[in-house]
Amino acid sequence: MTVEPPPVIEVLAEGTAPFLPVDPDGFREWVRDHKSRAMASKLVTEREAVERFVADGDYITYECNYLTRGPNLVINEIIRQRKRDLWVAGKFTYVDVGLLVGAGCVSKVDTGFFLATPGVRQALAAGELAIYEYSNVVMSMRLEAGAQGIPFIPVRSFGGTDGFTHSGAKLITDPYTGKPTVIIPALNPDVAVIHVQQADKYGNARIFGTGISDVPAALASRKVIITAEEIISTDEIRSNPGATRIPYWCVDAVVEAPFGGYPGTVPGYYASDPPAVMECFAAVLRGDVQPYLQKWIYGVGSHREMLEKNVGAGKLLDMKKREIVKEGYRA
Repeated sequence: MTVEPPPVIEVLAEGTAPFLPVDPDGFREWVRDHKSRAMASKLVTEREAVERFVADGDYITYECNYLTRGPNLVINEIIRQRKRDLWVAGKFTYVDVGLLVGAGCVSKVDTGFFLATPGVRQALAAGELAIYEYSNVVMSMRLEAGAQGIPFIPVRSFGGTDGFTHSGAKLITDPYTGKPTVIIPALNPDVAVIHVQQADKYGNARIFGTGISDVPAALASRKVIITAEEIISTDEIRSNPGATRIPYWCVDAVVEAPFGGYPGTVPGYYASDPPAVMECFAAVLRGDVQPYLQKWIYGVGSHREMLEKNVGAGKLLDMKKREIVKEGYRA
């Protein structure tokens, strides 16, 4: 039998954008050296979580967005603490990037989708912001590669687009078929921030309903902050282990966060607050987020104080009542 020589892998084209350095072995070393498997409580406040685990210059990914199960409590705290020079994975999002850019927290964005608000365009024109183009699915696949510990992953999309040119993707010859295929660099963020319905004090987390790349983000990131609507007992976690989506050993901080997704909705728990959502949209679409930030973030010391001062128990109760679909959102 004649054995054909393996095809040569040839780079046919490549994007021009910088990307977070790919270092799967370095990430494995980080996990080995920094991720304890001890069953120790990780409960902290949002202030402590951001102070300890979010540093200036970090690459941050967050799951979902300001409107649906978003980690809004931590995003607000990042703004409140005036973190700087962050690189953000802007996927499946709307106003979040606009708020962070308007607050001066972000200098680079890998975009999947977000609103190109006046503030974002102004920051681009002033040279204060760089945007590198991907897509929602490509960004999710980058996290999947990071979680698997591989340096890149092929995708059946993105080639032949303008986005390809402004990304870190490459077009290569597939060594198995000899046809062109797109590969994208793995992503191992410094920090992942994920809001969940339930978690225990160790970080075992349950997510119910629609999600995006919560699990790959947690497994791919060096530091993981979980915020939870409810802190439940570990005995309850153990009673139904199949409901645990994110294991405790990859989590660094757990924040008890009732209404942590406000003003958006957390499915099964509460509906959104439409007037507050529209107020946020209006702020970013006008390109002047400072009054909004002063009212909702800078002018209060914590998420709880914001809820007490600006929202009130009556509206929170109404949000709970308006969330009528609850089946399947608790174990």
